[in-house]
Amino acid sequence: MKLTKKYPALLAAALTTALGTGVALPAAAATGAEPPRSAVRAAAAPAALRVMPLGDSITWGVGSPSGNSYRGFLGNQLSADGHALDFVGSGRNGTMSDPDNEGHSGWRIDQIAGIADSVLARHRPNVVTLEIGTNDLNGNYQVATAPDRLRSLIDQITRDAPDATVLVGTVIVSTSGTEEANRPGFNARLPGIVQAEQAAGKHVRLVDMSALTGADLSDSLHPNDNGFRKMADAFHAGVQAADAAGWIKPPVPVGGQVRSGIAGKCLDVNGGNNGNGTAADISSCNGSAAQQWSARSDGTLRVLGKCLDVAGRGTANGTKIQIWDCNGGANQQWQSYGGGYRNPVSGRCLDDPGASATDGTQLVLWDCNGAANQQWTALPVT
Repeated sequence: MKLTKKYPALLAAALTTALGTGVALPAAAATGAEPPRSAVRAAAAPAALRVMPLGDSITWGVGSPSGNSYRGFLGNQLSADGHALDFVGSGRNGTMSDPDNEGHSGWRIDQIAGIADSVLARHRPNVVTLEIGTNDLNGNYQVATAPDRLRSLIDQITRDAPDATVLVGTVIVSTSGTEEANRPGFNARLPGIVQAEQAAGKHVRLVDMSALTGADLSDSLHPNDNGFRKMADAFHAGVQAADAAGWIKPPVPVGGQVRSGIAGKCLDVNGGNNGNGTAADISSCNGSAAQQWSARSDGTLRVLGKCLDVAGRGTANGTKIQIWDCNGGANQQWQSYGGGYRNPVSGRCLDDPGASATDGTQLVLWDCNGAANQQWTALPVT
């Protein structure tokens, strides 16, 4: 049974309050539908997003043929809106270009809480899409106190990442008799929890998932791609509303500057532009987001939600270096080597041509020689 059928007045009123703080939303928001753009005050510019999808197997992508869960659809929507987007998390699943997420199959609320401190400190998202509680309800695990555990988890997230907006999804419909017996009562508690968080000054919004029906499931618990698309629509509307309300702040730097052997110069993205093909250049060190790089365990160097990339998958001396959507290609692999970075498929190093000290000089591949213009401060791998 849908929550909106059993608790129509309660949910509609609570969602209007919970979703409407700082933003006037139409009634469609209470059903998880995307509000018309005319109904949401446009933000001055789309905010840069570092999004942590947090939850269980639904977040991971069980039931999704591609493994992309709602994340793939949501990523396409947010990118189309003009957001510079980086999904973050300790796991990677799906065919999408940026499959990072913090989804853990079979996990309950308390288990997510057990790893939240470390992953939030490591990635510092400015948006968390939270969908959790299915395994508590389906497993009859201390159901009466499950809403209290969720409230504690939300408090934990906002404490660990105080500048983050937390979008709390209601538990989706299932065909499990056990979960369905527990789900309405759990979901009915969520509006009050969100209201209390907002009253405490925290950027927490409720995202209603009641648009999903039994026809949107791949099995008793997990959505099919139509269901994941509906989840993405609901989270997308939540991001839009939060951004319009001015809640979403620039991501806190978690990487660091990559300093060149040329004094005072850093690895930089030209103009701070995150578009595919933007030149990776050398520029005076300034601490901007365009100079906040992170070295990932998959061998990539990342900035502004993109990867350091060898243009055209070239391997020759002089091949230009740029940023591009992370895609797992060999031209996006970098190894620490001789005090700098080497692309292993070409065997050549990240090079500042002619040892230039001119801001905006685009970097290239070149035979590794250990010179100052190939020296780069190594980042810790995360």
